[in-house]
Amino acid sequence: MSATQPAAPVIRLHAQDNVLIARTELSIGTPVPGEAFSIRSQVPAGYKIAARAIARGEPILKYNTTIGFAGADIAPGALVSGHNIEFREFDRDYAHARDFVPVALLPEAERATFDGIVREDGRVATRNFIGVVATVNCSATVVHKIAEWFTPERLADYPNVDGVVAFAHSTGCGMEMSGEPMAMLQRTLAGYMRHPNLAAVLVVGLGCERNQINALLKAEGLEPGPRLHAFTMQDTGGTRKTIAAGVAAVQALLPDANRAVRQPVPASHISIGLQCGGSDSFSSITANPALGAAMDILVRHGGTAILSETPEIYGVEHTLTRRAASREVGEKLVERIRWWKDSYAAGRDVQINGRVSPGNQAGGLANIFEKSLGSSMKGGTGPLMGVYRYAEPITQKGFVFMDSPGFDPVSATGQIASGANLICFTTGRGSMFGAKPVPSLKLATNSPMYQRLEEDMDINCGEILDGTATIQSMGEHIFARILAAASGQRTKSELLGLGDHEFAPWQIGITG
Repeated sequence: MSATQPAAPVIRLHAQDNVLIARTELSIGTPVPGEAFSIRSQVPAGYKIAARAIARGEPILKYNTTIGFAGADIAPGALVSGHNIEFREFDRDYAHARDFVPVALLPEAERATFDGIVREDGRVATRNFIGVVATVNCSATVVHKIAEWFTPERLADYPNVDGVVAFAHSTGCGMEMSGEPMAMLQRTLAGYMRHPNLAAVLVVGLGCERNQINALLKAEGLEPGPRLHAFTMQDTGGTRKTIAAGVAAVQALLPDANRAVRQPVPASHISIGLQCGGSDSFSSITANPALGAAMDILVRHGGTAILSETPEIYGVEHTLTRRAASREVGEKLVERIRWWKDSYAAGRDVQINGRVSPGNQAGGLANIFEKSLGSSMKGGTGPLMGVYRYAEPITQKGFVFMDSPGFDPVSATGQIASGANLICFTTGRGSMFGAKPVPSLKLATNSPMYQRLEEDMDINCGEILDGTATIQSMGEHIFARILAAASGQRTKSELLGLGDHEFAPWQIGITG
């Protein structure tokens, strides 16, 4: 499409679809170009319109993928949304690894580079923070007070240090002492403690909590040393003395942390956590497929793309298992889906059981099948190389999946603990998010929202809808912005100071 041509009022995503998408708000009686019908009701931008007569019970097809079933007979030109789309289960052929095609990696001489910080063990950082980690909610205030002491003025003599950041949470005691809930918390904390974006770490506990510092370090193979210090408030003398001791410890660590310098390194060291929040109907048309195109580029350069939010691939998981590197990888994904459906979320009013948030509904998404269709696009079109538990260290390069809830702070926390050193976050309604100690790029799905919230949004993928960019050209633009952010260019969320309170480990156990 030429930038000067008027955009068609509707979008057909696939020749087999029985719905069209309203590009802009459409009024009753608006003729549909190329079709023998007109719009039968007021249709908001992004909503679906019947492209032909749809019989009750017939699948609703978007991108030639089932997103529900007609709850009544639907006439051509009628609005198609939650009021006449029925959500119900349907058989899906997982066809494990049937469509697997290995990635054609670029020759090393042709791969992109960025300016990263190389740690002693060879891992590469995109930022250079000192972290203060709470083992339990009882030390949450103390870790925040330690970090808050280090204002920009007090860090002025350490220009290579991006800041001191606290990681506090609401658990660590009153929980199961063994099993997956404790293991998950300890994996998450340890993932941050060993993250290359943290030059050094202080761990602060109360002293009597269930998540004991020594047990945490032993379970995760960590030992105190020059880069890792530990305090308990009860042994140190209480709140004030622990804050003072923590401040003194960070002051002693700053000179060494400030010695970090950036140098050119291959883009294969980039590991991106993929997020979407405040989604709308345009998410699957602009930002998500464009981010997927960028991930296809990153993977060819040897990097890693981490798709998560298990409830938000439900209904389209078969499109991932078919691209899995092996049957084992595909079955791991299905096992995670079944755990969610049969154990974790059974009988509960949550996304995986059909209903999406009010914001998603207002944005034109009828149910979780439709949301998942767009959400899964963020990972690109390449093979699924691995499936990981929440916060489990990710060692496989390429496109992988990490199990997590759909709640963005919890999901991103797990991705960072797994090794992500950058977050890419698509949004249609406008989600405000940052995630220290990694940079976050925010991708808007439509131009009106981008213009309204430009202070928070990094990239306007609405240009695809406007006809001034293609999915591929936007993917290339996103990849270039990823390299810039990984090299130290500040993102909008960083400029706004977001990320101090978004650390949110997944809590799956009981509190007792």
